[in-house]
Amino acid sequence: MNKMKDAEKLGTRKFVLWREVVMAYVSPALMAGIGGLITGDRGLQLGALTTIGGTSALIALMLGLWLRTRGGSMDQSWMLRAPHLLVVVIFGLGGGMLGLVAAWAISDCLSSMISIGHMAWVQRIPIDFPLSGVIASVIITWRWRKAVKSNRQN
Repeated sequence: MNKMKDAEKLGTRKFVLWREVVMAYVSPALMAGIGGLITGDRGLQLGALTTIGGTSALIALMLGLWLRTRGGSMDQSWMLRAPHLLVVVIFGLGGGMLGLVAAWAISDCLSSMISIGHMAWVQRIPIDFPLSGVIASVIITWRWRKAVKSNRQN
């Protein structure tokens, strides 16, 4: 408890993975859900809770675990020396590519196993996965970098 109070006094931030994963799920799911309500698109409303939010949470978890173990141990890492925006853009593009590869693999696997013509949510995967990957990667990388930089300055 004293460590937490000391950290708050110094202005340091702590990278708490479960909170970051929840935010990575809620943020895009909420925005997509609102968009689905405004446009009346039931597919977008369903996708907000499943493919959009779920993919964001999964990618945020994977990237957050990697950053916490590998990124935090690199004292002279390029991720800490490079400009904040550049690091976020690079990881955002990487998350988008990961989402694109996952969308391609899942779409191919599902189409070879079952008839997906009647499943509307499967048709959303090629858009939802890469977009969710970008959003989650940007959120996690931005917040991780900010926490690490503020902790190293104190």
